[in-house]
Amino acid sequence: MRWGLLHVLFALVSAPLLAGVINRTKAFFGGRHGPSFFQLYYDIFKLLRKDAVYSRTTSWIFRTAPPIELAAVLLALLFTPLGSTAAWLCFQGDLLLVVYALGLMRFMIISAALDTGSAFEGMGASREAQLSALAEVALLVALLAVAAFTKSFSLSAFAAQAWAAGLVWPANAILPLVSAALLVVLLAENARLPFDDPNTHLELTMIHEAMILDHCGVDLAFIEYGSALKMWILSAILVSMALPLRASSSLLNFATGLGAMVIVALLVGYIESVMARLRLIRTPQLLVTAGVLSFLAVMVAMR
Repeated sequence: MRWGLLHVLFALVSAPLLAGVINRTKAFFGGRHGPSFFQLYYDIFKLLRKDAVYSRTTSWIFRTAPPIELAAVLLALLFTPLGSTAAWLCFQGDLLLVVYALGLMRFMIISAALDTGSAFEGMGASREAQLSALAEVALLVALLAVAAFTKSFSLSAFAAQAWAAGLVWPANAILPLVSAALLVVLLAENARLPFDDPNTHLELTMIHEAMILDHCGVDLAFIEYGSALKMWILSAILVSMALPLRASSSLLNFATGLGAMVIVALLVGYIESVMARLRLIRTPQLLVTAGVLSFLAVMVAMR
């Protein structure tokens, strides 16, 4: 419980740092120096000093969406473990709470985009809804596959019970299948390549950035910080599923989890450096593949 609270505090402070690691990795492969590791911190602090401006065509939905998004992702963080370090709060079935809290975050950002009445933001919202409908299935089924094998529906109990149940590399096929599916979901849910390009401003290719064009000031800071926390949560879930290792020391477990988080950020940066953005008609196929991998993991767990 104490280490779970430390994980929450560490995530609140360090979540924007993952974006810095990804950007510096991409800059390295591009032969550039790249932005500072702390660039997202600078951007968030700058936005917090600015007031929000609202269009007269928007309603209360647009105004309340950013704080609700941030509250939803903070709720999910409380129930998210880090490798073998249990979450601060946990109960049987908390994996459903985490999935639906992230779903609420997505629902609010889509609702705010539609509330503006902009055809451009509506286009981004429709694309986000299409991808999220497939990504949620892959994420939930992947977690249910591990739950079926370990007989536990708590994210925090996965690592402890997976090791005891023999769910380790390479003896069991569940972990490779689940890890591959979760990696695809991680890229899709965080608007990373090959699904979306976070650096582009070409109108016809944007998805996430298209939905937040009308947000500014404090509201945009909430959205950017919430997105960083979402990246941290999904990375932590991937680490917990891919490396269910337990050491004799809680400090070593926590340090191993943090090191694995850095590796995930480096991997995302590498993927974005060697891959191009897929055509919109191809991205659903990749998510369907992730869903198939998740269902295969369920079949292996149930046999």
